[in-house]
Amino acid sequence: MSELMQGQTLQILLIATSEAVQDEVSQALSGSMTRPYRLHWVAQPHLAFVRAQDLLPQVILVDDDLDDTDPIPVIRRLASTLSNTVILFLVRKEDAGHASQAILVGARSFITKPIQSDELVVTLHQVLAWQRTQVEPRSVEGAGGRIVVFCAPKGGTGRTTLALNTAISLHEIDKRPVVVVDADFAAPAIDVALNLDLESNVSDLLPRLTRLDEDLIESVLAEHASGIKALLAPPPADLSAPLTLPQVQHILVMLKRMFPWVIVDLGLPMDETAFAFLDGADRVIMTVLPEMVGLRNTRLMLAHFADEGYPVEKTWLVLNRSTIRGGVSQENIERRLGVPVQFTVPDDQPLVTHTINRGVPLMLTHARSAVARGIRKIAKELSEERRLGAAYTLEAPAPARRGLFGLRSWTRSGSPESP
Repeated sequence: MSELMQGQTLQILLIATSEAVQDEVSQALSGSMTRPYRLHWVAQPHLAFVRAQDLLPQVILVDDDLDDTDPIPVIRRLASTLSNTVILFLVRKEDAGHASQAILVGARSFITKPIQSDELVVTLHQVLAWQRTQVEPRSVEGAGGRIVVFCAPKGGTGRTTLALNTAISLHEIDKRPVVVVDADFAAPAIDVALNLDLESNVSDLLPRLTRLDEDLIESVLAEHASGIKALLAPPPADLSAPLTLPQVQHILVMLKRMFPWVIVDLGLPMDETAFAFLDGADRVIMTVLPEMVGLRNTRLMLAHFADEGYPVEKTWLVLNRSTIRGGVSQENIERRLGVPVQFTVPDDQPLVTHTINRGVPLMLTHARSAVARGIRKIAKELSEERRLGAAYTLEAPAPARRGLFGLRSWTRSGSPESP
């Protein structure tokens, strides 16, 4: 790539075990960087290669002090695999010899510590100008499992019911592990819908993110009789602050490594936390009801997704309760929204309410019902999509974020991703 096109976001991956280095880089970038960028952070060197493959950043910053890990082999492996990525080595002034080794194995240049804002930004501009290879379209498949995010423009659309029963159906069809993430932090419901005891939840992971591993995640997951597992949300009163972009990204990366399927039940509002989940999604499934208020909100949400740079084909629209009396027709819905409805699920509110109140998903108790058959079609299509490969191609890097509902644009502010 030469210079990035105007308005595009520069993806920067920092590999550093020290949070102080992350703070230093973040402050240096925010002080002088004028172009849109996003800083991602990996604090565990053994995760660096997987994360780099998944993200395909334009720039990787590798710190010279990775605790017990030698940074030179890390740079060599990254350079041999990611030919279109510029690697910069962060090194103390007295260790110039170490910087020479890094350049010999594939680093483009080095930056001395303590990091000076002007030096970092100037070096970034220089190395990006040197790099002439054009950015090629990349698959969002990435390494590991697939992330499917269920969302809705308003409450009461049946989003949670569809997400849980799709997860169970995927587990039955694919015979592979599935984890459900309750990302409705304002009104969590998965524990009730699955009749699970709320002993552990995602907040138990937050203080230990820098030491996050598979055993730690497994220790907080709840297991359901259907075979799926769940990462529950805490009661709203127990969550002192919303999850941050770094926290969400790191948890998703780990779950994607552990599970072939990560199903996210995403609540409102559509804030920075919500878009952190959506950014990581391989597929977004939006539920809508056949009524006018929902259609207006759906149109607005689809417009926001377009502003965020998501390809239209990333989102599947599911018309829930499609046979409800007096509902807007599918043809009318598609005409108003300008996008097709990929799936319809018929109305059977008494059955759905009954299964939710019992805490037993209808896919287990009423697998032959019309609602279950409609949901099973979604699961089968997801499974087939995985078998055939990535669902769509996303141009890299993604367009700069314009902000949502007046929120600041966190790609411009450079909020770092989790370790």
